[in-house]
Amino acid sequence: MEKESKGLEFNHRSVLLDECMEGLAIKPDGIYIDGTAGGAGHSSEIAKKLESGRLVAIDQDETAVAVATERLSALGKNTTVVRSNFCEIASVCRELGIEKIDGVLLDLGVSSYQLDTAERGFSYSANAPLDMRMDNRCSLTAYDVVNTYSEQELKKILFDYGEERYAPAIASAIVKKREAAPIRTTAELSDIIKYAMPPAAREGGHHPAKRSFQAIRIEVNRELDVIEPAIKAAVELLGKGGRIAIITFHSLEDRIVKQAFASLASGCTCPKDFPICVCGNKPKVKLVNRKPILPSKEELEENPRSRSAKLRVAEKL
Repeated sequence: MEKESKGLEFNHRSVLLDECMEGLAIKPDGIYIDGTAGGAGHSSEIAKKLESGRLVAIDQDETAVAVATERLSALGKNTTVVRSNFCEIASVCRELGIEKIDGVLLDLGVSSYQLDTAERGFSYSANAPLDMRMDNRCSLTAYDVVNTYSEQELKKILFDYGEERYAPAIASAIVKKREAAPIRTTAELSDIIKYAMPPAAREGGHHPAKRSFQAIRIEVNRELDVIEPAIKAAVELLGKGGRIAIITFHSLEDRIVKQAFASLASGCTCPKDFPICVCGNKPKVKLVNRKPILPSKEELEENPRSRSAKLRVAEKL
């Protein structure tokens, strides 16, 4: 995630940059997809390593697409930027006439730019309208989730996506508050969440609204729903020896990636008590790293937001 940006503003520092480049094992003549282009930090490093190869950078965020286009075009390499969700990787490649690729990178989660741009409504630290959309073409916003979901639905997403132990109390407080008037801003929502918790839970550690804001953002953008289908589609596109590298930022994402990689690496889906395989499924990938790669001490000091990042890499068989 880079910390540059002249012209179009998109400050984003690339997490695990060197580790991603090593994991992708980039070939100068290869075809690579960066499914989460952001500020083009990872994309730029991939492009710099290409000679006759090609890079396709995908992002659903309108600003990210504009910034990535500007920054990648300045490198003078064969690059294409597409506005789409990375779960559409197969159709993007089809439209570009690409049949096989040599590598895919996904940097999941919200970008520093999105968090730091108050009007996007992602942050509990700045007051803004409740939005949280990564793609402003989508109709569902955080306002809709907070003001129209039932108490039971709110409780479920806060617990499932935020792992918030006080989900019942927070959901109840949201519903009670909106009966008087709609909840319109991040500051208003943050206060409701904060005062729905016991006093001891508000002290020290993370901001009391952090987990709830994460949960609502995940719901708005359907973040977890697209990960497994995207992995399967990407692996199908990879040529033999091609690699897929994925950075996650919380346990829910990492669990999905870990399980998807494990399933693709094991092949057979028959029950363990079957004497022989009858499903015929063969392993499609091998795990490059059994345990996730974590940021170095130096990176953690330079970029505290990288502290929860984990990188997993798999190679097509």
